[in-house]
Amino acid sequence: MTVIDISASVMQFLLAFVVVAPLLGAVAALLPAPPGLKGKNPDQAVLRHGVTVTGAVLIAAIVLAVGFDHDHPATMQATTDISWIPALDVRIHLGIDGISLPLLLLTALLTFLCALYSYFKLPAGPSPKAFVALVLVLESGTLATFAVLDLLLFFLAFEMVLIPMYFLIARWGGGQRQAAAWKFILYTLLGSVVMLLGILLIGLKSGTFDMVALATDNGRGLTTSVQVIAVLAIGLGLAVKTPMWPLHSWLPDAHTAAPTVGSVLLAGVLLKMGTYGFVRILLPIAPDGMRTFAPYLAAFAVVGIVYGSLACLALARTGAKGDLKRLIAYSSVGHMGFVLLGIATMTPTGVNGALFANIAHGLITGLLFFLVGAIKDRYGTADLDTLAGATGAALYGRAPRLGALLAFAAVASLGLPGLAGFWGEMLTLFGAYSPAEGLSRPAFRTFMAIGAFGTLLTAAYMLIVVRRVCMGEHTPHSRLSPDDRAPHAADGPEPSGAAGARPAAITPQLADIQTYEAAAWTPLAALTVLAGLWPAVLLGLTDPAVQKLLAGGKS
Repeated sequence: MTVIDISASVMQFLLAFVVVAPLLGAVAALLPAPPGLKGKNPDQAVLRHGVTVTGAVLIAAIVLAVGFDHDHPATMQATTDISWIPALDVRIHLGIDGISLPLLLLTALLTFLCALYSYFKLPAGPSPKAFVALVLVLESGTLATFAVLDLLLFFLAFEMVLIPMYFLIARWGGGQRQAAAWKFILYTLLGSVVMLLGILLIGLKSGTFDMVALATDNGRGLTTSVQVIAVLAIGLGLAVKTPMWPLHSWLPDAHTAAPTVGSVLLAGVLLKMGTYGFVRILLPIAPDGMRTFAPYLAAFAVVGIVYGSLACLALARTGAKGDLKRLIAYSSVGHMGFVLLGIATMTPTGVNGALFANIAHGLITGLLFFLVGAIKDRYGTADLDTLAGATGAALYGRAPRLGALLAFAAVASLGLPGLAGFWGEMLTLFGAYSPAEGLSRPAFRTFMAIGAFGTLLTAAYMLIVVRRVCMGEHTPHSRLSPDDRAPHAADGPEPSGAAGARPAAITPQLADIQTYEAAAWTPLAALTVLAGLWPAVLLGLTDPAVQKLLAGGKS
């Protein structure tokens, strides 16, 4: 069933347009604007260009989804297959199925919302032209990663996003941005070198880099030892990008230093590239190798779940001087642990849960980073002690709509039933209860129990954050009368070094959600509710494709 019948050639064009248009837009952003389009402010003109290009890509992605044959989501659709480098048998092979389509839409949506947000709230840094161009290159590389069906092209697209993200952190980031950017690029590049060796091993031993042909063969053309080596090499590269504990240490620094839109794209899109690689490449192409490493992958996943939650609890406690952006970054380590646990079960239930958790994490954590960026802009800090001790009323009293939306995003992140975060975690735990044949049931049920304990820890730190940031803490300072607490406007700001004075950045009243913020955040909140109440929309796409993938290309 298709909502609108669109011809195969138009579908091919739409997918090619979605992948290539941001790259062409990036080149256009760096060129001098035509005289009629310069406007009064050239900076605003290039930011408008970014909104226009990402908006066009989002519309094309939506039309692609509308024309997608939902009766056959396991079939590759909108395919293009053109020889590119005959000597290496590298082909420009594009296509989408029920696994890649949701990730394509998520990427197009988040990039558009980031471009829209940046039009009104551009992060401090060098030329807006460079900023827009880097965001568009990042979008093109991410979309290509989810659309290409050739292993070498996948690697090129996978690497294409590293340089734009490095510069977004290094040039438009906050404190310690240079160190965070270097840590990000070194970790991911080292992982990528090992991944390339694994990809070359598969291509040389099987005689092809075509991901569809390799998935259909289901590892029959590769010996078990080759599969084990390939899974180890490719898995390490993917695990760094995911990030899997203990290869995660670049992530908190990168998120803390990155500008708001950089954090949104990093959490909402880039982390999904690693888990997508596990599902698209390793599960179907090297099943014996995956079966060998599945228990270890699951063990690392549940350690990541508990470790991420404990790190968040440590940051959230009073007096820890925890940074709210850093806390949400550590929460991503835990959430991506659930995705890896689902993949490690090698069952349709677990893998569907992993894919659902991927999308839910992109929506919820993208919204959380938007909100924390807005709070930091208003308060001048993301330090939890400062935010909590500012006033007894805190966000609920100062900016009630902003506080309510932060509370909504937090309870969605902890997996409240009825919201998107619930289904992915529940399905991955179900998958761990009954893993694939050949995997140890006692071990995976132990992992399931540890993962379930992790959900309790997640609820604990998220509720602490809501209590402290939204409600505030009743410190002796907050019990002062309103006249004593807040300086009169005529008095001007208090000197930051004055004894007993509040931080100068904190003012008695905060601006609540602005119109442009509502435009950027409402789609994420609405989709979080929609996915939570109507999970069949997403599972109806992924399940047939996952069943075929795990069955070795047989529907």
